[in-house]
Amino acid sequence: MTGSVQKRFLTGYFGQFSDIYETLRSSKIKEERNTGFYESEMKLVEPEMSHLTYNIRKLFNSCNPILYNVANYYIETQGKHVRPLVVLLISKATSIAPKIENWEDVLYNKYNEPISSSNIVNDEDPDKPLSSYEISMNMAETDIYPSQRRLAEITEMIHTASLLHDDVIDNSHIRRGMPSGNHVFGNKMAVLAGDFLLGRASLALARLRNAEVIELLATVIANLVEGEIMQLKGIMDKEDNEYFHFRDILSKYLKKTYLKTASLIAKSCRATTLLGGCTSEITDNAYLYGKNLGLAFQLTDDMLDYTISEDTFGKPVKKDLKLGLITAPVLFAWEKYPELGPVIKRKFSNDGDICRTHELVIKSNGLQKTKELAEKFCNKALDSLNLFPVSPSRHALEELTYKILNRAK
Repeated sequence: MTGSVQKRFLTGYFGQFSDIYETLRSSKIKEERNTGFYESEMKLVEPEMSHLTYNIRKLFNSCNPILYNVANYYIETQGKHVRPLVVLLISKATSIAPKIENWEDVLYNKYNEPISSSNIVNDEDPDKPLSSYEISMNMAETDIYPSQRRLAEITEMIHTASLLHDDVIDNSHIRRGMPSGNHVFGNKMAVLAGDFLLGRASLALARLRNAEVIELLATVIANLVEGEIMQLKGIMDKEDNEYFHFRDILSKYLKKTYLKTASLIAKSCRATTLLGGCTSEITDNAYLYGKNLGLAFQLTDDMLDYTISEDTFGKPVKKDLKLGLITAPVLFAWEKYPELGPVIKRKFSNDGDICRTHELVIKSNGLQKTKELAEKFCNKALDSLNLFPVSPSRHALEELTYKILNRAK
């Protein structure tokens, strides 16, 4: 980034939106919203999705313009909002499912109320109280409960915080086709903004007043860190000899993928059915749907790193190899070409390792095997929907599953 462009970006950093920031933001949002890839699914929850970004901005509102602008930069340069979309569709699909008794006590109003005394919660910031904001939507418009809508917002906030932190760890310069937050605002501010989002998400989560839901989403935050540590450490331990057991390594990879990607989707799906008062049979299957969908989503992401351009993907291609990270296509290529073992173990650090690995992935059946594994998880996700009542929302979840498997970005 040139000095003049960076200077204008930094204008937004200190509380004003620069011309370049506005131009990039507007063009990117228009591009994302016009893709139409999930258009039919979005229509079923359009009232909720149309207010999502506005409500999230209210939840992380702060009198500190720097924190607000860094967090808002990622919220505004939004992706397809797959995670909140899944949460809302699960909520709608299970709204007519059997319910447990006495489950409606805190659905409508208490999620907006602080638990502690307001003069304690807002002690240092009385002008910007740490309160949840009323959702500007009439309950008559939808059969999704306010607490479930709030959960969808919390899910997206946690995801956005993880992107801010991931880009710092990976030293990324591009996110969703735009300069990444750490590249624009610096690593320190990106980390702090991610922490701030997690803090505000935790506040909103506590006000849902459901102990299991709080426990689920709290473990998600821990899972994200555990998955990142597994990824940084590498799934081939240094003490292993060169003759690795392929299935053991693949199992480690899938565990890392669950922690880093699928956990948030899986536990959010379970959480929203808990907020909807569903029976254990429904909540268990909602979790399995989210888990398998999340695994399929990441496996598809792994394939896209080899099959599309950087401009289409919205982030650097070959990034995982450059970072020394092992993904499913590489593992399957290694199964066919054992000479990749030492290359993988040294994390593609020698000259020519990245190009050679890329060639062998393309030459092997690595991409096809990855596709087949993703299809396997998609089928498991679809099986989990069989206990849901037949409805347009259940059908939308089925269609969404196919689209995630066959997406091109």
